[in-house]
Amino acid sequence: MNLKPETIHKIDTLVPRYPTMRSAALPLCHLVQEDQGYLSHEAIEWIAARLELQPINIQELVTFYPMLRTEPTGEYHVRVCRTLPCALAGAYQTCRSFEEAFDCKVGHTSADGKVTLEFVECHADCGKAPVVMVGETEYTDIDAEKAAEMAAKMKTGELPTGLEA
Repeated sequence: MNLKPETIHKIDTLVPRYPTMRSAALPLCHLVQEDQGYLSHEAIEWIAARLELQPINIQELVTFYPMLRTEPTGEYHVRVCRTLPCALAGAYQTCRSFEEAFDCKVGHTSADGKVTLEFVECHADCGKAPVVMVGETEYTDIDAEKAAEMAAKMKTGELPTGLEA
């Protein structure tokens, strides 16, 4: 597996801080996913070997935490908050608008690989609900109409992926 040198450095710095190597498993999963985009079978085996664990020990974490992914995301990773303030403000209609625009159900990636659509819990910006994140960029007050406009911009590449450095 080819990790970026910066990621290897972060891992090498992080692991010794834990009194038991096993305790570094979740932070390593996050670092590797950040580097690779998702946790492949190879990545899970690499993390297990790095921490002197069995792959099943890492697989248990990956299947438990919904923020850890075993499949690559689309070019646009769209996460719609569904906690109560966002739900009351129309988050479900917002998500339906994205589903219709990309012919893709929540929890899946569109057939063209353009978008992965997910519901998530609280983005902590409840006063400006509904909240949508695209990559790591937050958008607030996104009703169904604004979601359709965002989707159109994603289709043409006008909307940033939210992963730009």
